[in-house]
Amino acid sequence: MSLLEILARRLLLGAGTLLFVSALVFFGTEILPGDVAYAILGQGATPELVEQVRDRLGLNEPLHLRYWIWLTNFLAGDFGSSLANGADIGTEVSRRASNTFILASCTALVAVPLAITLGLLASIKPGGRLDRSITSVSLALISFPDFMVAVILVTIFAVKLHWLPAIASIRPSYDVFDWIRILILPVTALTFTILAHMVRMTRSAVLNVLSSPAIEMAILKGVPRRRLMVRHALPNALGPIINVVALNLAYLISGVVIIETLFNFPGLGRYMVEGVTNRDVPIVQTCAMIFCTFYVLLNILADILSIMANPRVRYKK
Repeated sequence: MSLLEILARRLLLGAGTLLFVSALVFFGTEILPGDVAYAILGQGATPELVEQVRDRLGLNEPLHLRYWIWLTNFLAGDFGSSLANGADIGTEVSRRASNTFILASCTALVAVPLAITLGLLASIKPGGRLDRSITSVSLALISFPDFMVAVILVTIFAVKLHWLPAIASIRPSYDVFDWIRILILPVTALTFTILAHMVRMTRSAVLNVLSSPAIEMAILKGVPRRRLMVRHALPNALGPIINVVALNLAYLISGVVIIETLFNFPGLGRYMVEGVTNRDVPIVQTCAMIFCTFYVLLNILADILSIMANPRVRYKK
């Protein structure tokens, strides 16, 4: 199959997945306990007033009709208004998405090069002291959930040492150095969360390539170890490395929700948590769909990049 055919199949599968996810998101939020009208008016509202609010919001319409209206509006870029304060969700999402993008991008810029470097160092001498140290630290990091890592970092660097702020609040007057200072702890927590998987996959992929006959022949010809790792082993191991990097970047979506909540960072993750707290269903639905869309797109990107790195998988036997 050509690359365009593979891309078309992946996009078609991704569109079907998002359609299925949209149904899960909509019907899942609809079966949440409580009543949106009571959440807006309060428990002391009269039944007549509650019924008026339900009519205004279209909550008395059939469920499948409400789903169709919501889906078509979402595809058109109309995310609706907040039930809590009537604010336009699209405007708030645009503002907060830029903050989340900055946080995720900084994490990727730190975690990906560091993971590949550590994976290469661990694979230079399998079973050696450096390999055992990196492997042990990776296993320890996998065992710790992201919220625990964040709590430990805040306890040490914010509470005990007073070096960094515990709350990642953003103000219009902040310059680049202020941004760096408030992002250090959230980025570090997210980096520790995704670093271990990428390090172990890089090590495993490189060791698998090093055991191939071509690499063994290069070793017999006296190719220097450093050149062997960088020029020969790493390019041939890019397929699985790209896959695990993309999947861990997709995992940042869930990690961002937790980290933004812990550090009070004004991003999409915290916006979604606020929507859940206030039972603001349109906010929850919009944020969930945006997160799911990025997750699916990153998986498609991982497939395409791994195919480009290893063209042999394009062909069927």
